[in-house]
Amino acid sequence: MYRTTTCGALRLSNVGEQVTLAGWIQKARRMGGMTFIDLRDRYGITQLVFNEAVVGEALVAEAEKLGREYVIQIVGTVSERENKNPKLPTGDIEIAVASLRILNPSEVPPFTIEDDTDGGDDLRMKYRYLDLRRSCVRSNLELRHRFALAVRRYLDAEGFLEVETPVLIKSTPEGARDFVVPSRMNPNQFYALPQSPQTFKQLLMVSGFDRYFQIVKCFRDEDLRADRQPEFTQIDCEMSFVEQEDVLSIFEGMTQYLFKELLNLDIPIPFPRMSWHEAMKRYGSDKPDTRFGMEFVEVKNVLQGHGFSVFDNATYIGAIVAPGAASYTRKQLDALTDFVKRPQVGASGMVYARVEADGTVKSSVDKFYTQETLQRLAAETGAKAGDLILILSGGDAMKVRKQLSELRLEMGSQLGLRDKTKFSCLWVVDFPLFEWDEETQRFYAMHHPFTSPKPEDIPLLDSNPGAVRANAYDMVINGVEVGGGSIRIHDSKLQARMFDLLGFTPEKAQEQFGFLMNAFKYGAPPHGGLAYGLDRFVSLFAGLDSIRDCIAFPKNNAGRDVMIDAPSLIDQEQLDELHLRLTPATK
Repeated sequence: MYRTTTCGALRLSNVGEQVTLAGWIQKARRMGGMTFIDLRDRYGITQLVFNEAVVGEALVAEAEKLGREYVIQIVGTVSERENKNPKLPTGDIEIAVASLRILNPSEVPPFTIEDDTDGGDDLRMKYRYLDLRRSCVRSNLELRHRFALAVRRYLDAEGFLEVETPVLIKSTPEGARDFVVPSRMNPNQFYALPQSPQTFKQLLMVSGFDRYFQIVKCFRDEDLRADRQPEFTQIDCEMSFVEQEDVLSIFEGMTQYLFKELLNLDIPIPFPRMSWHEAMKRYGSDKPDTRFGMEFVEVKNVLQGHGFSVFDNATYIGAIVAPGAASYTRKQLDALTDFVKRPQVGASGMVYARVEADGTVKSSVDKFYTQETLQRLAAETGAKAGDLILILSGGDAMKVRKQLSELRLEMGSQLGLRDKTKFSCLWVVDFPLFEWDEETQRFYAMHHPFTSPKPEDIPLLDSNPGAVRANAYDMVINGVEVGGGSIRIHDSKLQARMFDLLGFTPEKAQEQFGFLMNAFKYGAPPHGGLAYGLDRFVSLFAGLDSIRDCIAFPKNNAGRDVMIDAPSLIDQEQLDELHLRLTPATK
């Protein structure tokens, strides 16, 4: 064996024992006739001591040649340290080395393998195998491992079976773009990589597997951002003979269990329920961060009709109150105005009003409003002395609410109200079943085509499809949608009506989803489920800003793996076998 113990295991109780350790050199320090080396493995760091007075000049000379990231093996005796290091679990002991073996030398790494590294994102992604040696990165992967184990324990105890579904499937037109795979044995035909196992888990319900789950890779060819990767991992779940409350109860129970098991936090259940319409009205988001207030207040009745054309011509005027922010300087307020004008937010400007210590209100549009009207504004919004009122307006209420949502989150961050150690969970329910696209002049499924409408809204499918609510739900934690799902359509006739409303001809629907619609004719049970984004959930538990940091080998924002240089060109011979011909790329 290369080692008898690990670099994180030894304590004062081991003093006097002879041990063999193996690992990487974190750093080396030379002091006169002694050389100190920090040896690192996955489990921790242990200090080694090469004492010339004990082991002789030859061994110390050999130790002095060792560099960072060399892989070595040592044999030595555990002794108590004179200068203890309280920052290390092994900081009370050190190893008096008797023998040294170099298992592999190392070139000088391109960045320091430490938590506070000097390597930028691109460099660390290129050498991801070195980045993963850093304890802060490794701990994210360890958390992910424990998270997945806890999920399996909970679902197994609840009677769920883990069933694998295919990775090479049929391309479907709804949702994000598919990644497609050419078939050599079926010329000019393509598989798709699954965006989710949606249809297969429904087929498993038809098959009588009444509680299914799978921790599964999914693929979507979409623009990337901090919480997206082209390949990601879902905790995919489905249940038969359930209604919405049954699903919510099982999975808020799982969430409570995960918080307790992994963070030792007691999260109360049931979680609050909030309708989609309420979430949009109060927060301008279908995934509101409810760790803090700053709810929207509509102030059109107070601010219209006073000669300020921006407000007088607006369809919607919304305000938020930033507590204690009346002290913001003009420079800070100008920066906020620039923030809402960014293309990602899209507002044309911002109006503010301060509530002074004496209760008077001063605004950026004072010349249009009397103090009496401004006092009405403060009363309407609930602003107190020392608070700052921020106001946005426009001709499209939903658009303005989304802009105000971005401003609310920015203010929450600036005022320290988005504490990553605090968690606020809720369910957002009653989403619209459809969303209308002006460009194509047709309805699209807000979730997917298999989502059931609310039973009481089914009559509206013919008369007013836009008013139909979905039997759908999202779990939101700290403003992050960690999972979502729905009760599914299990009636083939209702499913056919859905496809018709989504613009599918009967022939097209049969071509794309005939296998599922046919299965429904053979006794499909009522069923529903949801899928959690495992990467998002783990990153939330780890306090990360990006899911990339809890994935072992992620892609960059251009969808590239810069470590292995993928995607890449393939040989002409492979192209010929696949009956593919490349054309010049167009921008």
